[in-house]
Amino acid sequence: MSTLKVDNIRHNSATSDAITMVSDGTCTAKLTSVGGGQLSHRNIIINGAMTVAQRGQSSTSSGYHTVDRFQVNNSATDEAPTQAQVDVASGTTPYSLGFRKALKVTNGNQTSGAGASDFIRALYYVEAQDLANSGWNYKSSSSYITLSFWVKASVAQTYYTNVRAFDGTQKMYYFSYTLSADTWTKVTHTFPGHADLTFNNDNGQGIYIQWYQFRGTNNTGTVTANQWHDLDTSIFTPDQDSTWYTTNDATWEMTGVQLEVGDTATSFEHRSLPEEKKRCERYYQTYSFTTLMGSISGQVGTPRILFPTEMRDTPSVTVEYGSNGNGSFRNQNNGSTLTGHTTFNYYTNGFDCRGSNGSANIIYSSTYKADAEL
Repeated sequence: MSTLKVDNIRHNSATSDAITMVSDGTCTAKLTSVGGGQLSHRNIIINGAMTVAQRGQSSTSSGYHTVDRFQVNNSATDEAPTQAQVDVASGTTPYSLGFRKALKVTNGNQTSGAGASDFIRALYYVEAQDLANSGWNYKSSSSYITLSFWVKASVAQTYYTNVRAFDGTQKMYYFSYTLSADTWTKVTHTFPGHADLTFNNDNGQGIYIQWYQFRGTNNTGTVTANQWHDLDTSIFTPDQDSTWYTTNDATWEMTGVQLEVGDTATSFEHRSLPEEKKRCERYYQTYSFTTLMGSISGQVGTPRILFPTEMRDTPSVTVEYGSNGNGSFRNQNNGSTLTGHTTFNYYTNGFDCRGSNGSANIIYSSTYKADAEL
């Protein structure tokens, strides 16, 4: 019996034995896994193609404000950067591979230069149980997980990506990549397991992935690349090039983020918009509803507003009442405005309200925003 290793089977790379040939000349293709991982639902990242943006298309605020599951953070900037969901230009390689949206960070004008505490980054959290149940033997240094993404920047320089594992003995890892100006580049990096890695089988933080546009020297120093080391929050990466950060309106864009079990970066797993939105709704969702009853005598109102997707944890919820969003309630019987008498009860699968003024009331044409992000 002999084996053949094949670089490409229907666009899926393989480093494990892909075809087995027996003595009678017949061949068997191994299609149950690719590079140690599965063929379908192999991408652990949610919304890696940046197609869902429930909160909005553009913002200068720090945190989750545009592309779902990805936040852009900044600190000590002179002018806040802009994060946005943008179109991928036709004629580019990401476009030809089916990518239509990207996350874009546009720098502000950092007039005082690159300060020691300054930073701008894109950030993604992976749930611990998604790693614990992924099939990655993360305790073994000979078992791997692979991160890949498409990225471009207006400034040619070396950029840094940092990963932190939260459970057990917290570990950190970094790698670098170098970009030419205004050129889409596919970056691939494979991580080995480590004996100290732990991922609890729960809905807490497993790892985060940070893509730095810049980090100041308060959190940089001497650290070895491409290996796990014990957490040291004072040193994430070596000192970083500040050219992008000190260039007014410099841009950085990313799409096609994929994290998969195995030692090989496969073709991106494109998922339909409805499926991707459902996955995002576990962490954040916003919907409009027509009415919400508040009951008399302080009893729980019915019917409960049920979320279309059960959330990761009990969310924080903002309810905007009425077409003008002014928080008004109205008496069910006579339509008069009622204020200051209703409280809400929140659950992972929905919410209800409780009246306390002795008469039933109703909310008209309202919108809720529920947040259970990591």
